[in-house]
Amino acid sequence: MYKSSAGPLALIYAALIVFASLFPFDGWRAQGIDPWVFLASPIPPPYWTGFDVTSNLVGYAPLGFLLALALLRMRWRWGAWVLATLAGVLLSLSLEFLQIYLPRRVPSNMDLLLNSAGTLAGALTAAALERLGAIDRWSDFRNRWFVQDAHGALVLLALWPLALLFPAALPFGLGQVLERLEGALVEILADTPFLDWLPMRDTALDPLSPGGELLCVTLGLLIPCLLGYCIIREMGRRALFALAVVVVGVVLTALSAALSWGPAHAWEWMGLPVRVGVWGALALAVLLLALPRRACAAVLLLVLVWHLGLLNQAPTSAYFAQTLQAWEQGRFIRFYGLGQWLGWVWPYAALAYVVVRVARRDT
Repeated sequence: MYKSSAGPLALIYAALIVFASLFPFDGWRAQGIDPWVFLASPIPPPYWTGFDVTSNLVGYAPLGFLLALALLRMRWRWGAWVLATLAGVLLSLSLEFLQIYLPRRVPSNMDLLLNSAGTLAGALTAAALERLGAIDRWSDFRNRWFVQDAHGALVLLALWPLALLFPAALPFGLGQVLERLEGALVEILADTPFLDWLPMRDTALDPLSPGGELLCVTLGLLIPCLLGYCIIREMGRRALFALAVVVVGVVLTALSAALSWGPAHAWEWMGLPVRVGVWGALALAVLLLALPRRACAAVLLLVLVWHLGLLNQAPTSAYFAQTLQAWEQGRFIRFYGLGQWLGWVWPYAALAYVVVRVARRDT
């Protein structure tokens, strides 16, 4: 039986909800208020907007869907939607309870009701799709397209488009963290003797040349293609998958630019090095179509290391950093910085996955 990707995705999504509900995680203290007082508050609360209703309702629907889907794939044919809804209600109740200890967050029984309704809607959607046979059809599709142990790669591939939504300094340049990591370490170790232990650079990072930008774009777009090749055997399906990766990557990068800087700037990132890099990634994906899966994993490992090495030897531009602070159109896609964290972490999670895959003898 195939392992389902719904379970890991549900856990990841639940972690995102916890992060968003308790952000910024500082100022914890007892405020002399009964933690359960919010349950008896008037409905609706004095201050609420249509955005609050939509975000709380829609925000929990994927959690209910993924939890119910995971239970259904575990052969919980009866009661899967009930258990999924109960889990969502308990999670929401716990987070509302904890928010009473955060001065910058306000617990609300309206939020609890909307979160519960969203979870129920998502769980019932999964149950309805199962009743209509859609889940079985997805299983048949997965059996035809992917190898048996594909769930880890599928989770990463499902997260890749979300990682692209936070605008990167270079298109498809996920994982550019060295400069920020150095700054964070300096701040943490300030006024301590350990600061002298840091291997500080004598010179500033040099910006990428147009050729370096082209190479980074090519490698960044080739990475998800090779990740898919690791779990797809048939060449024709690999070709369709690679084309879909390029189209999705370009469209979501344009969407991110439009939401962050305005629709008029949606395609300004598509300069000559980027255009050549996109076509170069597609050409390399075609050339590698016939590569065995184990060889694809080995090449992916090299591409990931090369891409991260190039990207982290270049600074992010000061203009890019200022623009992120000044523009507010894309606030919702940044989701309290979660989008940026996903963009930072995704390539390293893919690197860990492919290292394990290459090390296995049955790859």
